[in-house]
Amino acid sequence: MSTMVRRAIPADVPAMVGLVHDLAAYEKAPRECTLTDAQLATALFGDAPSVFAHVAEQDGVVVGTAIWFLNFSTWDGVNGIYLEDLYVRPQARGLGLGRDLVAALAAEALAKGYSRVSWSVLTWNKPAIEFYESLGADPQDEWIGYRLSGVALKELGAGAY
Repeated sequence: MSTMVRRAIPADVPAMVGLVHDLAAYEKAPRECTLTDAQLATALFGDAPSVFAHVAEQDGVVVGTAIWFLNFSTWDGVNGIYLEDLYVRPQARGLGLGRDLVAALAAEALAKGYSRVSWSVLTWNKPAIEFYESLGADPQDEWIGYRLSGVALKELGAGAY
């Protein structure tokens, strides 16, 4: 069996969309995930890419992905990486692919002078929390995540200008 992690290419998009939908199902929110191949292809490989990705392969088949984008630390004065999704199919877990995906992002950050790699994890996802802590990641539990979306986003945004 051979495994590898590499940057995503356009041919990986359908597999990556499938992985994102699998992650949404695992996170008990399959109906909230509406990502399409066309959307991800444009975000990753369009004229103005806003998202980046790595994939993990097992015997030439994409079985995992790390989808990420740049953020900026005003305190550090440099970019960082925000890991939006990390997912490895259950049958490929235990091979070190999740670690290899996060390590690829750490290497990317170091090579480009970024100050951090950050992400969020659901409080009930104990296996993920244990995995992240095994990598040396520190929980940022003094912060509360907020999201403005749906009707609230439309109402607030409609009156902005």
